[in-house]
Formats: sequence, structure tokens, C-alpha cells
Amino acid sequence: MPAKREYTPETVGVMLRFFEAVEVLILHKKIRGIQTYCTLANVNRRHYYGQKKEISRGWFQISWALPLIKEFGVSANWLLTGRGNMFTEKTEVKRVLAAQNY
Repeated sequence: MPAKREYTPETVGVMLRFFEAVEVLILHKKIRGIQTYCTLANVNRRHYYGQKKEISRGWFQISWALPLIKEFGVSANWLLTGRGNMFTEKTEVKRVLAAQNY
């Protein structure tokens, strides 16, 4: 089991935005649930839940987020910096969220 880590505030921000984006995709039925995302991203589901519950766990890897960017149009700029929109201009999810004032 990985040791607890002291992540920088920037890294914690990336992780929190990652979990937020996955939840938004589930909410808008773009993915079925956590298990579906974990399978797609090749993430151990227990590590996903453990990392989310206790952010200082040492399991998070940036590779967890790649499907968000490649498959679902999550903005890499938003994910890494918190600036801009969660979704790129071309995604259907962004249009749905804009219509709902998310």
C-alpha cells in the first residue's frame, strides 16, 4: 500500500478537478458510473475510492485523467490549472452544461 504523501496544493487541485469531472460525466450519463470509468482508464477501483476519500493517499496518477481529456473533451487547461471551462468547445457535454447554467 502506498504511503501517505504531502501533495502540493496544485496537485490536490488537479485531483479534486479530476473527481469533479468524473462525477459530472456520470451525472449527465456520459458514463455509467465509477466502475465504468475505472475500467476505461485502467484504474484500480479501490484506489480510486481510497484516493477520493483520503486525498493524501499515494495512488493518484495523471494517467487516470487521460480518458477525460481524450474521450470526453475535458479541457486539459481546466484540469491542470482550474482556468477556463471544464469542457472544450466541441463537446456535447459543454453544451448541455451551458444550457443548465452549470
